[in-house]
Amino acid sequence: MIGTYHETDRGMSVALTHVLTIAITTILIAMLLMAGNAMLDSQTERSTETSLETVGERLAGEIANVDRIATVEDDDATLVADHPRTISNSQYTVELLEGTTCEVEAPLLDDSNPCVKLTSHGVDVTVHVPVAIDDDRIESESSVTGGSIEITYDTDDGITLAGGDR
Repeated sequence: MIGTYHETDRGMSVALTHVLTIAITTILIAMLLMAGNAMLDSQTERSTETSLETVGERLAGEIANVDRIATVEDDDATLVADHPRTISNSQYTVELLEGTTCEVEAPLLDDSNPCVKLTSHGVDVTVHVPVAIDDDRIESESSVTGGSIEITYDTDDGITLAGGDR
């Protein structure tokens, strides 16, 4: 007798093969789901950043328009601009910052002009967009949530942002 063979050995290897196949399949599916989730998060961040930049560019142009109107008219000016309330299914905040604050928070901006800071609440994305106005036009920094935004130039308060739904 060289080796002993039991009739139950073959049945054991089939069950073990099934368990290993199921375990390997489960691990592969879990890895695919994790990779897909990471890719989706990355795409969401990029989409949010692009959308915030677009809204920021529009808002910077509108702020510059209010500044030009106030300069030409030499009077107070107000403009209400409608923007999306949410971006990538999350609310966002818009802040008008002075040039010195922009230099500290966004060192990649070229000069000391004011900037618009847009911050998403649901996705960790913040965007700074420069505004082509003089820094002395902003008396105090202001903040508002996305949606309808009222841009006002008052000779006493300078340029400020407020919710346009008031």
